[in-house]
Amino acid sequence: MQTFLVLVVGALLVLTSPYYGKAELYTALADMEELLETEGVLIQSLSTFIKAQEDMLNRLKRYQSDLSREHERAGQDVQSYLSNPINAYTLVKHLTTDWKDIESILDDSKIKEFQYNISNYHAVLKFPTDEDLNGAAVALMRLQDTYKLDTSAVARGLINGVQYSTALTAGDCFELGRQSYNNKDFYHTVQWMTEALQRYDEENNKTITKADILEYLAFSTYMEGNVHTALEMTDELLTLVPNHNRAIGNRVYYLQDISQRALQKKKGEDGEASSGLNSQPLTVSEKKLGDIEELPERELYERLCRGEVTMSPAKQARLKCRYIHKDNPFLFLARLREEEACLSPRIVLYHNVLADAEIETIKHLAQPRLKRATVQNYKTGELEVASYRISKSAWLREEEHHHIATVVQRVEDMTGLTCTTAEELQVVNYGIGGHYEPHFDFARRGEKNAFKSLGTGNRIATTLFYMSDVPQGGATVFPHLRVALYPQKGTAAFWFNLHRNGEGDYRTRHAACPVLTGSKWVSNKWLHERGQELLRKCGLTENED
Repeated sequence: MQTFLVLVVGALLVLTSPYYGKAELYTALADMEELLETEGVLIQSLSTFIKAQEDMLNRLKRYQSDLSREHERAGQDVQSYLSNPINAYTLVKHLTTDWKDIESILDDSKIKEFQYNISNYHAVLKFPTDEDLNGAAVALMRLQDTYKLDTSAVARGLINGVQYSTALTAGDCFELGRQSYNNKDFYHTVQWMTEALQRYDEENNKTITKADILEYLAFSTYMEGNVHTALEMTDELLTLVPNHNRAIGNRVYYLQDISQRALQKKKGEDGEASSGLNSQPLTVSEKKLGDIEELPERELYERLCRGEVTMSPAKQARLKCRYIHKDNPFLFLARLREEEACLSPRIVLYHNVLADAEIETIKHLAQPRLKRATVQNYKTGELEVASYRISKSAWLREEEHHHIATVVQRVEDMTGLTCTTAEELQVVNYGIGGHYEPHFDFARRGEKNAFKSLGTGNRIATTLFYMSDVPQGGATVFPHLRVALYPQKGTAAFWFNLHRNGEGDYRTRHAACPVLTGSKWVSNKWLHERGQELLRKCGLTENED
């Protein structure tokens, strides 16, 4: 359009110049012929302008149609829609990449006003940032890896065989690949650029170019160690864009790499004969499935999240459910439904201990205060954000609402411990792929500064309330116990973090699995050592019960 404006201004300058004003152009056919040429240029420019505007409108209509359809679908059930990580990712993408594209399409005086309004919206409304887009993409990759999700299935909107959303476009897949590339995650770049390439050939309305896909895909394929395929893709890219400077340079580099590898291979063949023994260690997948104890904690954690590892049948057979009152006068009237999840260390679940009204109050009070959850630096004792904990949290005091005070009293009834030295009620909401990798709730011997400011000793026990059901994922898992607790609204989990002699029970190391679909709300009440001296008998060794 800028070209068109230059041409129009130029033509007007010609038609209003002193020469043409005094020469009386209509008196000379030669001059008129020049005017016809000028008009032809203007008409051609106008045609180009109109076509550009039509293309702009068609592009805008496609965006409007796609965005409106998705927005209407979201409005039918907002919570269900946003609890799907694919939908959450596309929403963030819409408000970053897609709306930036829309703003770049609009470029004339009237549209400038619209752009001005859009800019003003940024000041009064919440808009995701590029960092948010990257975080959403990384979360989707995390879910892929943890739950072994097929890329093509995810792109079709399928999560573990359930259709949760509409399919991703080639542009959506391209953006996921681009975010992975920016993170130097070439493995996922190859997966998503390959999917983008496949969808590109199937789609009529293109929002990206095949050359763009091939450029990212070829280099990432090379970085993954497949230089020959990278060369083939680069050659295909150069047939589309022969003067693509980066592709030209990469092609030379790939050819040199292939030559060097061939030379090294030849030298190896000419040297000493190979022993034929594979000196590489076995990968996790090559180990026997029965050798679970030998698996790294990370592998155990992810298998528990997928439900592939469980406690042995013999141990499960010893677990019991019962109604209990703990000699508490109130609980004689309203007994607790206790379910044993593990006997050593003892981990129990108390069912139906939170009412819906209490849950809504807690969420309502916490939501405006939610901030990125932090972890404590074991060296400094300072709180800081970390990539291994993706959630937002808030803290609530008993005096803020009688529901909070009631819940705190219930913790005392359930545990037989006092909450006078406990931390405030922590409320946590896990977002897209929200998780918390394996960790301890208690401070270990080397963590001298942990909880120092509280002056109440170490965290003796944890009470974890589940305030929502989670359709898929989000389990609390104890890797070394092979125990998985699945979120069930209104249920509370409880365990001691410390042995009776005050030493930490390392078996309680646990993790929050990534939320695959749904929204996970929990609240924690961490109880501390001070004040429990007469309520929990002390011991001299770790083994005393």
